[in-house]
Amino acid sequence: MKVVFLDLDKTLLGEDYSPEPAKRFIDSLKKAGFEIILNSSKTRAEQEYYRRAWKLREPFVVENGSAVFIPEGYFPFEVEGVRKGDHIVIELGERYERIKAILDELASKYGLKYYGNSTPEEVRAFTGLPAELVPLAFEREYSETIFKWSRGGFERELEANGLRAVRGSRFVNVIGDTDKGKAALVLIRLYSRLGKVESYAVGDGENDFPLFEVVDRAFIVGSLRHPKAINIGSINDLLGVVG
Repeated sequence: MKVVFLDLDKTLLGEDYSPEPAKRFIDSLKKAGFEIILNSSKTRAEQEYYRRAWKLREPFVVENGSAVFIPEGYFPFEVEGVRKGDHIVIELGERYERIKAILDELASKYGLKYYGNSTPEEVRAFTGLPAELVPLAFEREYSETIFKWSRGGFERELEANGLRAVRGSRFVNVIGDTDKGKAALVLIRLYSRLGKVESYAVGDGENDFPLFEVVDRAFIVGSLRHPKAINIGSINDLLGVVG
């Protein structure tokens, strides 16, 4: 059984955030028999938008490893977790309300701008998100994203409060004591109950490093280096590998 964990921003998605350019790659993975797991800093609402566009049915990992969403009945055995709608959720991170409360206390000191103190117009300017996707990004459950700061040092204060500041390709994500690798291991162990697993990962940022550590084969888009990951120019470079 082949399982691949995929980042979204700067990996599957370009500057316009359209799902269309990555569709050929996703379809190739499906034909090659991969279980396709989105493992991204994006929210559940954002990921469901892309899952619908790509017709994905597999579990997915939200907000930098903060929670694993498994469609009810997906595995032929019981999975322990919190029931949310038609998903079983394995929560690994911190609740958004606590993260925002801590950031609110630090915001003026460090000049922090994040979803919780920004307008939709500001978020569009920071991220380049299309207007229709901005509300989905505001539906945060387990993390915050810091777009801008006037001085350093806030990472240490976040850590003193039991939080982690994780750098992505552009912004700093604030999460609890978890990461993409911890969440991926949860799913690898579940899939292993069905048979031998070959695990793959594709990402582009430092927040993907924990994910690269737990899979069999890792690929990194761009020039950032990791000892376990092979550098590629874009996801299309992998079509020959997975096809």
